[in-house]
Amino acid sequence: MIPNKKYSNQSLEFWANIKLISQKVGYTERGTSKIKTPTIQEIINAYDRLGLDVSRMVKSGKLTKFGKDTIGYFEYRADMLNNFVEPRLMKKDEAQKLFEELQILHTPSCPIPMNKQKGDKKAPAYFTGMINILIEANLEGAGCDFDPKSLISFTDKKFPIRSLSRRVDGAFPSTINPISIWEIKEYYYTTTFGSRVADGVYETLLDGYELDEIRKFTKTDVRHYLMVDDYFTWWKMGRSYLCRICDMLHMGLLTEAIFGREIIERIPIIVKEWTKILADKGT
Repeated sequence: MIPNKKYSNQSLEFWANIKLISQKVGYTERGTSKIKTPTIQEIINAYDRLGLDVSRMVKSGKLTKFGKDTIGYFEYRADMLNNFVEPRLMKKDEAQKLFEELQILHTPSCPIPMNKQKGDKKAPAYFTGMINILIEANLEGAGCDFDPKSLISFTDKKFPIRSLSRRVDGAFPSTINPISIWEIKEYYYTTTFGSRVADGVYETLLDGYELDEIRKFTKTDVRHYLMVDDYFTWWKMGRSYLCRICDMLHMGLLTEAIFGREIIERIPIIVKEWTKILADKGT
């Protein structure tokens, strides 16, 4: 999922209202698994309960431009998550099958990490493995750090001027002045949506804010990706966090969010973009 330009340049006030309305009205349609679009009356009722002024959104019973943009974004978010994201999220057996197909197709030499499970559940980290395989297959000889052991750092005349607060899951071409970085969240064996999963979303949010500051200070544009999978974790248990990811994307804190089997179509395209940027820098 790439950001919709109509909603990618909204004000902080816009996102304050999106977050508040989402919390107070709810993220999903009651009795269904679908992401909801709040009604005008639901928004008015929520603001009334909180003692807030709704006039910037609704005047004389009609939506203002701000109100139309707000409802429009909720409609867009619901449509994208219900009709684009849900069908692309995979269950463990689907991910395993696709992983094995990609192994046969590409015979990779890149790292394929194991998951953190024990006993019968111990297996390759299927989603991470697929991402690494697809990146390697499209690198065209360029380097890549599939498992960074150090913080991402940015330099000026070879002197460090900024470093991220935490390590990420991958960097191209390296952790020093990268063109792109990415985070991977796969949870095929979870049975509940616990704090560890939620923390993963907020860690990516932190990275996004730090990268935004780096862009403004250094004029360096770093591409920032979040790739997530597991149908049960994200759709059955964590739909509100999918909404947060969509919001994060449109706030400019992510370059792209990639969901489940979407990696097959998107990774070859974005890696070719990375290698072109690297080649242009070398000329």
